[in-house]
Amino acid sequence: MAESMEQYRLIVGLGNPGAEYRNTRHNAGFMVLEKLLSGSVFSRFEESHTADSRVFSGRFRGRSLMLQMPLTYMNDSGRAVGALSRRHGIEPSEILVISDDLDLPLGQLRIRKGGSDGGHNGLKSIISELQSADFKRLRIGIGRDGKVVDHVLSPFTAEEQPLWDEAVLKGSEAVIEILKSGLSRAMNHYNTRPRPQVENPGQTEENASVSSGN
Repeated sequence: MAESMEQYRLIVGLGNPGAEYRNTRHNAGFMVLEKLLSGSVFSRFEESHTADSRVFSGRFRGRSLMLQMPLTYMNDSGRAVGALSRRHGIEPSEILVISDDLDLPLGQLRIRKGGSDGGHNGLKSIISELQSADFKRLRIGIGRDGKVVDHVLSPFTAEEQPLWDEAVLKGSEAVIEILKSGLSRAMNHYNTRPRPQVENPGQTEENASVSSGN
């Protein structure tokens, strides 16, 4: 049976509150939710401040849905997610969490059904608070460069920004695909590596490998 909208009652975007963190890599989850809220599908969702979060509530395809931006700072995200999910009787399996990922190349998306925290403190906090890792994840690659803390709290360079803007757009489209068609179909669509660009547009991939000596 295909996954239904009933399985997704809460979409959580992870990030840090405050102007100083607004455009940093660690705020990937916030950015995807902001992109969703700027579009026609979610523009009528009503905002409230509850469970130490900005919460946007509305209906999608006739079903109730909430978008949550925890304001507890990343390392304590689970407190906000746990409070909101308990208040509304939302099971971990009905939650989709959007986060950045150091181990994915910049701009690459990865959708997963569950798993470990992968070293991400926000996911670690949620798993601890819910006592379950059975929530869905949408991870967006930010690459890895230098010290972890400095990197995740740094803004994107001018060269990186176009690729990042595209990744945020694709992330918002992936959320809608998950809600409409289910996780498996979205995974098949979005869990692919970007095709490498060939410097010479007229050169085939096979010829490129030969010419590079691989």
